[in-house]
Amino acid sequence: MPHAFRQYQDAPDHVFDLYAVNHARQTFEFVGEKRAEYAPLSKRVMSVWQAMEFLNSFVDESDPDSDLPQIQHLLQTAERIRKAGHPDWFVVTGLIHDLGKILHLFGEPQWAVVGDTFPVGCAFHESVVMHGLFDGNPDLQDPRYNTRYGVYRPNCGLDLVRMSWGHDEYLYQVVREYLPEEALAIVRYHSFYSAHQHGAYDYLMNKSDHALFKYVRSFQPFDLYSKADALIDVEAVRPFYEDLLARFFPDELAW
Repeated sequence: MPHAFRQYQDAPDHVFDLYAVNHARQTFEFVGEKRAEYAPLSKRVMSVWQAMEFLNSFVDESDPDSDLPQIQHLLQTAERIRKAGHPDWFVVTGLIHDLGKILHLFGEPQWAVVGDTFPVGCAFHESVVMHGLFDGNPDLQDPRYNTRYGVYRPNCGLDLVRMSWGHDEYLYQVVREYLPEEALAIVRYHSFYSAHQHGAYDYLMNKSDHALFKYVRSFQPFDLYSKADALIDVEAVRPFYEDLLARFFPDELAW
């Protein structure tokens, strides 16, 4: 029988605990503070491959499906995309898509790094995973933030929307100058499951968002269904991926 992914009702206690804190503390104000803190990209200077190696000690506590080191998930995703015959920009996006999780190695707690993302500054949609855990979030009681549109205008576009802080938004800020807009949409919104899986928050999205989300949706099977126990031989594939990375990125990036 195929593995059933994202089965949160049977998730380990640590997954529930992470989302309990995440949903209580991801507020409009908190996200604004974190975006300002990390905007200078002054934490470290390193290559993309070095970032992958730096991340290798990290295991995502929000993921009920896999406890493999992140470098394996990145390579499994990229290899599956490559073998499906997709263009190089798609392959390199698969390789880097979770590198923002180095936030945890910069000292951020996992609830501010991983997990499904969602807009802040407006009402939390019922499709967001473990929605009932938002009861402790102070924005839920704030009339500025607890209505359908909150601080936003209808169909304003996601560029104007603050998403919950985590690895997606952080990595987007790191790589935004180097990848095409289709790749950047995948980087920025691949954890926005309530939108790309359930169609939620369409009232905040504009025509450009809807066009780009077809790429976000096409990425999801490679992200989710690439998870497997069989390990990639890192050194065997490293030359190919280092050459690929050199086509898109400088030798070192500011993180």
